[in-house]
Order: sequence, then C-alpha cells, then structure tokens
Amino acid sequence: MKLHWGPLGLCGVDEAGRGPLAGPVVAAAVMLDPERRIDGLRDSKKLSAAARERLAEVIRREAVAWCVAEASVAEIDTLNILKATMLAMRRAVDGLARAPDDVWVDGNRCPEWAWRSQAVVKGDDKVAAIAAASILAKTERDRFMRRLHDAYPDYGFARHMGYGTAAHLDALKAHGACPQHRRSFGPVKLVIDQASLF
Repeated sequence: MKLHWGPLGLCGVDEAGRGPLAGPVVAAAVMLDPERRIDGLRDSKKLSAAARERLAEVIRREAVAWCVAEASVAEIDTLNILKATMLAMRRAVDGLARAPDDVWVDGNRCPEWAWRSQAVVKGDDKVAAIAAASILAKTERDRFMRRLHDAYPDYGFARHMGYGTAAHLDALKAHGACPQHRRSFGPVKLVIDQASLF
C-alpha cells in the first residue's frame, strides 16, 4: 500500500502496549518532511525487530520533530488503559520541538486536546508519519521490557514483551505479580486475588 505523506506540518501519532499485562503504554508523535522520504516505513507489527530498530534510527535522524512519551502502570491502573493511552499521546504531542498544524492518530479516536486532529483506522499502514510513530513507540517499549527482563528474569519479558502468553501466565501464577504488572487487568487481578486466599 502506498503511504500518504501529507504536508510538512502533519504529525502522526501511534501507541504500543495497550494489550500487555505489564509495563507502560508508550506513544510517539512524529513529523516528517515529505521532501526527505524514508524508505521501508510501515506498520511496526509487520516489520522484523531488526528492521524496526534500523528504521527507528533513521526516523530520529530525519524527522522534522519527534517525541516518545508514556503512561505508567500506576496511571493505567488508576485511569484505565484507554485514558492512559490518550494521556501518553497528549504527552508525546506536547513534547514535540515544534507545533504541528494537524495531528493524525492511529485508530478510531483522538485525545481531547487543542490540536486540529483526525483518527485514521489502520493509519500505521496508510500514513507515513503514523507508521513512523508506530515504529518509535514499539522500539522504545521493547527496550523498556528488555530492561524489565533484566530486573525480573522469572517472567520472560524479553520474549513476550508483557503480553499474556501461556508462558507469561504460568510465570505469573508461579511467582505472583511484580511491581510492573497491571493490577487492573483481569489475568493479573485473578492471580493476586487467588494468592490472597492462602
């Protein structure tokens, strides 16, 4: 699919980590120069880890402006995952070195903010700036989860990045929740509730 590049003032926004049982939700905002196109941009989930890392370096170097921000596990558990995602997106756009003219957000809704914006379903496969944002958000979150793996090796975070795989659920049952587990998420809450019975 051919990517839409848009004008210089267009900002793309995407997130990584809404579904996992552990770790923050990470959002990125990226503004690209349509005169300096980056080859290979697409939805980060359709790229290998090595390709994502290579493209992330190019995006940081070539983008007009970019920012990565997050909402913590505590914020996810306090606000809920949707509100925390919107908070991370607001932080990412607010952190840009220059103000965008328009903000296009991957998905079907935008945060409440002052920016002129629109939601683009499957935007990470349609809009270059959103694809770039998806790559930055995913690579940054994966780095966080690899560091978390070093701190809590029993859970296998470097392999599943916090998603609820069978191995992760088994580790959760065996070891309980660590401080970076989302206690508001059903599988984590179930393990905590069951542990409190004994």
